[in-house]
Amino acid sequence: MADRPLHAANWLLNARERGNRSTRLDARHPDGVAWSAGNRARPLVDGATYFAELHERLEATRAGDVVMFTDWQGNPDQRLTDDPDSTIVDVLGRALDRGVDVRALVWRSHLGLLGYHADEHRDLGRQLQERGADVVLDMRVRANGSHHQKMVVLRHRDDPARDIAYVGGLDLCHGRRDDSTHGGDPQAEPISKEYGERPPWHDVQVALQGPVVHDVETVFRERWEDGTPPTRSPLRRGRDAAARLDEERRPLPPQAPPPPALADDHTVQLLRTYPALGPGWAYDFAPDGERSVARGYSKAVGAARSLIYLEDQFLWGREMSDVLVGALRANPALRLVCVLPHFPDQDGWFARDPQIVGRLRAVRRLQLHFGERVAFYGLENHAGTPVYVHAKVCVIDDVWSSIGSDNFCRRSWTHDSELSAVVLDEEPTGGYGQWLRLRLAAEHLDRMEPDELAAVTRTHEPKLFDVMADCEDADAMFARFAESADALDTWHAGGRRGPRPPGRLRRLPTPTLPVARQLIAAPWYRYLHDPDGRPRRMRRRRTF
Repeated sequence: MADRPLHAANWLLNARERGNRSTRLDARHPDGVAWSAGNRARPLVDGATYFAELHERLEATRAGDVVMFTDWQGNPDQRLTDDPDSTIVDVLGRALDRGVDVRALVWRSHLGLLGYHADEHRDLGRQLQERGADVVLDMRVRANGSHHQKMVVLRHRDDPARDIAYVGGLDLCHGRRDDSTHGGDPQAEPISKEYGERPPWHDVQVALQGPVVHDVETVFRERWEDGTPPTRSPLRRGRDAAARLDEERRPLPPQAPPPPALADDHTVQLLRTYPALGPGWAYDFAPDGERSVARGYSKAVGAARSLIYLEDQFLWGREMSDVLVGALRANPALRLVCVLPHFPDQDGWFARDPQIVGRLRAVRRLQLHFGERVAFYGLENHAGTPVYVHAKVCVIDDVWSSIGSDNFCRRSWTHDSELSAVVLDEEPTGGYGQWLRLRLAAEHLDRMEPDELAAVTRTHEPKLFDVMADCEDADAMFARFAESADALDTWHAGGRRGPRPPGRLRRLPTPTLPVARQLIAAPWYRYLHDPDGRPRRMRRRRTF
């Protein structure tokens, strides 16, 4: 899709543009470069695929290896496979027994009374520490904030060629181990009633090998080695001491050099969000926060010419949609395809109305201004149950592709900690970005049987390009999605008579909410659901 040179500097942020002079993330790169070349990036679509590979990699660790991971949510009994002995604690416990060094940064979480998982996170920390791991329950966040990064790093003492990192939207918790059939995780996590007792869950992680593993590890190390106390609450500190979850962190072993470069030669840049914590409360490595997610997306979207393909949990707010509006206005040939959840993940007006307000301010604006150049879809499984879209994926012109923890909203761009891996592929035709887009389209259009789709995902076989040849072009894929969704919508409208058309796509209607309810919900949206973590001067200037 690209019709211009793929110079990395045209698409990626340099060290100055990252806007964080205190980080050491880019220190090993010369001349302001803020990315790594010589990597292999492999998208792992849906939780069952990721968990199975992670299980295999963790079981292969040996004495002297190091495992580092972060979680927004973690459940000690979550299984990585169907094997009852594949729980997070069992797998990491066996690694610890073999002499592996296991470190974890788990978001402490808000009170369970508010629907969060503080008790489960304490249980995860306690059980892992009893087995010999070092776990920090990390509450270095703004009010109503969270640590939302989801990464795993494996460094191998005797074989750096095996080093690997995983980045994306998947936590090691209940509800995520779904596959392409979208029957849901057997260890279900209840969400809104529309999704049923075993909610279908669509998500994506990326496996990274090569020098970028060193970069992902640096992200972990900066948080681990930060001198800011994990919590400011004396009550929490006392409770941790009673539960033997003390604040002391063992020093990490010296960081090994980057793994060797690979022939795949994917260029990878890590984008992050950290908030400005406030007076007397700051990260050592980002005293004013970091908003390279917002800056990186803005730069890449501004370079788009053909197609922006977005899968996102939220897509909220006028300020975030400004980025998309500007690109669509500047490029009359540009199209936008978004795959979003049908419904919010929480019941009740307190959650639903504010989230609808957020979608109103982005989706309705794009629909009204750009009509048939934009398309918004939800997913359903073959039983007609909506699939909750938790993926955070953006593919631009098959050149710039992001998989991470960040959503297209102010919270993710300014307020919570986030991590995204951007891959820039010098071969847009048949390359990483096109493969990722077509792999997602193959699932949504029902072009391959589940076993075949799983095999293609594991091996990254080029067969996918043959099956999806009629979607390689941006306009063609835009049309195929519309045809599939219209056929399925017509079938539903006709009472589901006759064979169900192939595909899982349903068109999302223009969001609506009575004005009175918008006025009531707006403050809750602004301050609770989609808060702003920027320094005050940036808020006034509406910059990142």
